[in-house]
Amino acid sequence: MSQPLQPGENGAGFPNIFYAARATLRRHATGGNILIAATVLALVVANVPSIKDYYFNFWTQPVRLQLGDFNLFSHAGHPMDLLAFINDALMAVFFFTIGLEIKREILVGELSSFRQALLPIVGAIGGMIVPVLIYFAFSAGTDYTGGAAIPMATDIAFSLGVLAMLGKRVPLSLKVFLTTLAVVDDIGGIIVIAAFYSTHIEVSLLVIAFILLAVLALGGAMMIQNKAFYLLLGGVVWFLFLNSGIHPTIAGVLVAFTVPVKPVMEPRRYIKMIQKAMSHFRNETEEEATLATRTILTKDQLNWLKQVEHASDKVISPLQDLEDTLHGLVNYFIIPLFAFANAGIYLLDTDPSTAFEGISLAVICGLVLGKFIGIFSFSWLTIKLKAAPMPAHSTWAMLASVAMLGGIGFTVSLFIATLSFGGANAHMAYLLDHAKLGIVIGSLLSGIIGFIWLHFTLPKTPAPDTQDFDK
Repeated sequence: MSQPLQPGENGAGFPNIFYAARATLRRHATGGNILIAATVLALVVANVPSIKDYYFNFWTQPVRLQLGDFNLFSHAGHPMDLLAFINDALMAVFFFTIGLEIKREILVGELSSFRQALLPIVGAIGGMIVPVLIYFAFSAGTDYTGGAAIPMATDIAFSLGVLAMLGKRVPLSLKVFLTTLAVVDDIGGIIVIAAFYSTHIEVSLLVIAFILLAVLALGGAMMIQNKAFYLLLGGVVWFLFLNSGIHPTIAGVLVAFTVPVKPVMEPRRYIKMIQKAMSHFRNETEEEATLATRTILTKDQLNWLKQVEHASDKVISPLQDLEDTLHGLVNYFIIPLFAFANAGIYLLDTDPSTAFEGISLAVICGLVLGKFIGIFSFSWLTIKLKAAPMPAHSTWAMLASVAMLGGIGFTVSLFIATLSFGGANAHMAYLLDHAKLGIVIGSLLSGIIGFIWLHFTLPKTPAPDTQDFDK
């Protein structure tokens, strides 16, 4: 059996190999706690008789951003309600950040190295195929077969939140494996949404949208750094997708792919500029005695600092800047708001037995069994065939428990369920509620089983590669 990679192999070492992973882990781990709180709050509010009607009616309020007769938040001439605004507009921002993350991972992250990426890629493929097959096995001949994509997803915030609870006992290589797997899952979800959740296509609007995407791509190739260029034209592309029949969240991903990843100024040149500017301060020897008490800079000092500030804008790529700027908005507002709006299920008149039958059972088995079997079996086969190494400092039991955490499908699963059963009639509402119930139960079971399994599997001391992670 092939040996796992150790720090320093390939001449890089973990600090370089895990550059993108460190940023992703720090970004998502704490957001999972807020997501959990929003979900619990939604379930509580939706089941308190005195306020549940206010909760459900609140999301039906119309949303307008209007200039004359033109309303930006309209679809086919009708204003969006608040729930549609969250699912179609705010979630487009979420998928925009997913697109930024995917592009970064491909260029400088885990997906940039075929050998490093192969194991989580194959595991993710298994984790998408097997849940769909299990769902189809349960739903054959029923009216809810259209929800087969619901158990495909892995929620990166929830799953990394569970790993964060175990601290440094979890090898960094396993965290990277789960992170990369979730990113590949997101790519699969995006493809499914684009392929199967589009309605009647308005070709003329779509042509204009792709012309604007070509303009954005040209701007990226020409290294246009102005982020407003991408955001404003991206907003127009989103509106055109919304009204063309293609799900508008796809616009967020496509626009993200046009944002340049390279800065205008090289870091070495930036460092030299800073050193030169700072040298001017040090050369003012006659004023050193007063620098400690001075509150206003001289004109020359102000100009030097403005040069540094101007250079700072050029040394950070638009992709990194947008990803860093938006991560707080997405993780601490958009995703919790999405969960609060969509996870509310009225359970007081629900027969408890229905939680483990029909569509609920299909989703639960797809998430808990399908994701685990798919991720672990495909990963096992890849390692046994020596196509990729076992994650460093890991065992088969650790890999299996992380595969179980892959069944936490929450955010994207809820999103696909809403697309699948978002009709206005009572039966579709029934299917949607029970699909959501299956998602909550399945994700909860996967998280609890995975956490307990890891707790008893991991060593009691910090993993060796966590020292590199903290640097």
